[in-house]
Amino acid sequence: MAKLYFRYGVMGSSKTANALMVRYNYQERGQEALLVKPAVDQRDGARFVASRAGLSSPCIYFSDLQAMTVEQLRPYACVIVDEAQFLSPEEVAYLVCLVDEVNLPVICYGLRTDFKGDLFPGSMALLAAADVIEEVKTICWCGKKATCNARFDSTGRVLKEGEQVVLGANDRYIGLCRKHWREGNLGPGHTLPEES
Repeated sequence: MAKLYFRYGVMGSSKTANALMVRYNYQERGQEALLVKPAVDQRDGARFVASRAGLSSPCIYFSDLQAMTVEQLRPYACVIVDEAQFLSPEEVAYLVCLVDEVNLPVICYGLRTDFKGDLFPGSMALLAAADVIEEVKTICWCGKKATCNARFDSTGRVLKEGEQVVLGANDRYIGLCRKHWREGNLGPGHTLPEES
């Protein structure tokens, strides 16, 4: 029986690298895995996924996946979705149908919460529907497990207000433990300019 997996982690926890390695493992065994991302994610270019570790691969957009017929999906051993937090609840329901009706395993990677600590709609739907929920772990600068996504501005201030979706990587986000996220403490390497 196919399953829907949701593998979540904070920024910098190697979710995309994990997704690309899973795809590679399928290919190494002579099976094809279909790599997908929402079109809103344009950081790495159109129809392309890249990790901070240097791994990369072409992919299709989620809308391309939805346009495929069951016959077009049959050659694939699984579907891997990167940046799954950007999915809508309806798109997650579509993935549930792929798993239940087509018997096609789906592995989703994404953030659980945004920089304010609020669930993304796609993540909320995945937490409710996934057969298997796994955390991709990383650590805060202090050595504790990082559980929060901190967005910071050009001065190094941790932001707690603003639009939910602002694309970025290490230039805007860092994973922190809850204590340092609450304090707005990015660590010894990130100092704020002196206030006048």
